[in-house]
Amino acid sequence: MGSKQLIKSLYAFSRLSVINSRNMSIDIGGMRIKYKDKDDTFLEKNLVSKEPFGQFQAWFEEACARKEILEPNAMCLATVSKEGFPSARFVLCKGYGKDGYKFFTNYESRKAREMDGNPNVAATFYWEILNRSVRIEGAVEKLSDEESTKYFHSRPVPSQIAACTSYQSTPIPSRDILCERESVLEQQYMIPEKEVPKPTFWGGYIIRPRAVEFWQGQRDRLHDRIKFRKPKDGEVPDGKLLHEGEDGWVYERLSP
Repeated sequence: MGSKQLIKSLYAFSRLSVINSRNMSIDIGGMRIKYKDKDDTFLEKNLVSKEPFGQFQAWFEEACARKEILEPNAMCLATVSKEGFPSARFVLCKGYGKDGYKFFTNYESRKAREMDGNPNVAATFYWEILNRSVRIEGAVEKLSDEESTKYFHSRPVPSQIAACTSYQSTPIPSRDILCERESVLEQQYMIPEKEVPKPTFWGGYIIRPRAVEFWQGQRDRLHDRIKFRKPKDGEVPDGKLLHEGEDGWVYERLSP
């Protein structure tokens, strides 16, 4: 091997070593945190409600009480296209109760188009500091225009203008075009303090859940999972694996 070829080989090897060193500088496989102790388990006797909405409220209120959780109402919403391709993004839950979980968005966005074609969705709340998550499965329905309009006008005016400014999920040449649209609308509505009309392409949805799972992490990785769901036709709780809940729900413990 000539000297030039040897130098090239050593240079290539040194570059590869640097790249590998960079790639291995963070040991992703070794990332692991300790969850709750064995004496802090989530058992059936710990349920504050035998239906999912009361249990969700208890956990949600705990999350809201923790200053470390900046947006306890953030949930990851998963949708599926007609072709079967999934996509997920975070949205803010703006209401919940026994009727379901509400959020608002652009009706012409990717998620809205996917929900038009397939109303089945999943949403997940994750509160890291509490080692807890809540996973919801169900179908979405649009909220009434009246309810959407009422919520729209409860938002800060700059947020209302932003909703009018952005044609969500459509390509744009630069951020400048958004700033230009925003400036025009600010001149039109903010300076004279006129009411911003809710755009027809903006409104709310409600997720009508058919299953809600409560997860709590445990230190030994034997995590606790209790799932509420609507019973199948003819299904009768046996009191061992499947338990009778309230308001037409049943619940069961799942293996982690």
